[in-house]
Amino acid sequence: MKLHHFLHQHKASLTAYSLVSLFTSASVFAHPQDESNAVSELGVMEVTGRASDLLGQTDSASAGVIGQAEFEFRPISRPGELVEVVPGMMATQHSGSGKANQYFLRGFNLDHGTDFSGMVDGVPLNLPSHGHGQGYLDLNSIIPELVDIVEYGKGPYHAEMGDFSSAGYVRFHTKHKMDKGLIKFGYGENDYYRGVLANSHELGKGDLLYGAEVNFYEGPWVKEESLNKFNGLLRYTVDEGYKGYAIIGTAYKSNWDSTEQIPDRAVKSGDYSELGTIDPTAGGDMERYSLAGNWWRQSEYGETELSAYAVYSDFNLYSNFTYFLNDQVNGDQITQRDRRYIFGGEGKHTKYDDWFGFDVKNVVGLQIRHDYIPNVALYKSREREILSTVTEHEVSQTSIGIYLENEVQWAEKFKSILGLRGDFYEYDVDSRSNPINSGQTDDAQFSPKLSLIAGPWYDTEYYFNVGYGFHSNDARGSTIQRDPNDLTKAADQVDPLASTRGAEIGLRNQYLPGLVTTVSLWWLELDSELVFVGDGGSTEASGKSQRYGIEIANYYKPLDWLTLDFDVALSQSEYTEASSNENDVPNSVGRTISAGATIDLPNGIFGSLRARHFGDMPLTEDGSVYADSTTVVNLGTGYRYKDYRVELNVLNLFDSGDTDIAYYYESRLAGEPIGPEANGGYNDKISHPVEPRTIRVQMSVSF
Repeated sequence: MKLHHFLHQHKASLTAYSLVSLFTSASVFAHPQDESNAVSELGVMEVTGRASDLLGQTDSASAGVIGQAEFEFRPISRPGELVEVVPGMMATQHSGSGKANQYFLRGFNLDHGTDFSGMVDGVPLNLPSHGHGQGYLDLNSIIPELVDIVEYGKGPYHAEMGDFSSAGYVRFHTKHKMDKGLIKFGYGENDYYRGVLANSHELGKGDLLYGAEVNFYEGPWVKEESLNKFNGLLRYTVDEGYKGYAIIGTAYKSNWDSTEQIPDRAVKSGDYSELGTIDPTAGGDMERYSLAGNWWRQSEYGETELSAYAVYSDFNLYSNFTYFLNDQVNGDQITQRDRRYIFGGEGKHTKYDDWFGFDVKNVVGLQIRHDYIPNVALYKSREREILSTVTEHEVSQTSIGIYLENEVQWAEKFKSILGLRGDFYEYDVDSRSNPINSGQTDDAQFSPKLSLIAGPWYDTEYYFNVGYGFHSNDARGSTIQRDPNDLTKAADQVDPLASTRGAEIGLRNQYLPGLVTTVSLWWLELDSELVFVGDGGSTEASGKSQRYGIEIANYYKPLDWLTLDFDVALSQSEYTEASSNENDVPNSVGRTISAGATIDLPNGIFGSLRARHFGDMPLTEDGSVYADSTTVVNLGTGYRYKDYRVELNVLNLFDSGDTDIAYYYESRLAGEPIGPEANGGYNDKISHPVEPRTIRVQMSVSF
């Protein structure tokens, strides 16, 4: 079997550096027995965006690959919005720019990352058993200008993807090198300042790329945000096309004050502005440092990839979700801490073969990760000063994942992909605050998967996918025996792993020149729902749930200088073990719509107009309270002359006063009389608005 033919059929299945090598390197793969004899028939495919030809290259309608060109001109208010290049996905914020975003996808309020996984250059970003929420996913350490390729997929159909990926996953790959150096400076309203410096140089056989970002922002809030953010990336890559290696180091540090969600009654009374805050000492600080190494080699017979990483993170968050519900003197501020060391790696081998005349690809992979968390804690505090300890744990968590995948090309236009994944988790929990809640647990999960791909006929390919997946639960919840707030009360333990299962049918159509349309009908069931709990500021396991829906994504490039896109996703979410009048999943978004138009004219003028909308959502299980829908339009325009570029971005162009996020739970303000609810408070809609219209200017020069 010729190498160039096989790789043409399987580009999208290549991971991390295989993708980068194949799509962006000027090299071609060489025959393993004669490295000087390049396979000249293999052309180089440039990923320019969702218009790239992916027929025959993905295993589902909801998977894809996106290049820098897709978001180069997109006005972005925060790094988390990079995930919005994934059709149907939204990113919002409710508590300061330095905190992880809220993510919405396929009927999920993913909180800060539950059931959606993220990686950068092979390093996982989700943090299990985290102080603020299971699977905490913070994208603030990414410098958007240095992102080269974005891979994404949805559903539990991909054997290589494990924990937190049942709803979907995204993989960011940074650039190997830069064509020219970059200096960028941004200034905007509310004391917004941002600077980026990046360049690369040849060093030995490879390229050394370095980049740095600084960002300061006060925000439109009554209490200034005082964001101070610093990012750094250092990457050395030796890329010979068919083989190579990379060493990547990152550093991220930020601190901020945050204006959290505020009760509707506080705004309606006139005592607080919707841009105000109940607790002016809320905020946080975060540090994250990582070192990763990747090695790959490819031939006409197969490919091998190895990676290893080490990460250190330190997180402190000061929040007050219920204000003075539990303590009318000191208030209900909590301090959440999470300090951890992460070590892990992956080995993957792919073998191309011929079975009785059928082209076959077999993949075997091993993933290992260990999180040592010397301190994950929850404290009661006042003005960031600790008053008492609620919980304080030392946690060691190890996971081992093994996956096998068999792909057979049964006919010219029909292939199957059969996968099996096995995961083993071991928790060791030392509860220093309440020793009775210490313990050791373990669990295992086997996840079979199947994909069938037929076509293309008339430039249309058809997909059927089905599979099992899982998400892990917080290690502390798997060993708990007593309620830490009242040791006389028993606490319910959760299983370390919660199984998920889903199915999808879809199609990808490229019949009209320049137009790519994908349609997918999907269903997903979870053994345990992870939901946000206001009085703890964290996620907890709830009952079984299911979701189903339809996604339609359109990407049209009618002219070289014009790109149009329109994506709509509709879904239904419900608890399956609850009565029909109490089975709504709070904060489950049933409708998301995103649309945009981008121009890049030969005379140097460019611009992008984008609209994002998510529909109203239930805030209670009985559906008696809903949050209104949200629509925001952003405008970006600019002019490019040789190596100089100036941009004007107007975020929230029409000054929408909609909410970024809303909840409904019990709270009590200072001085309020005892309320009618169980804890003496008031149930109320508590929301955080989108930022008012903001104008920002960016200037950059390439050198």
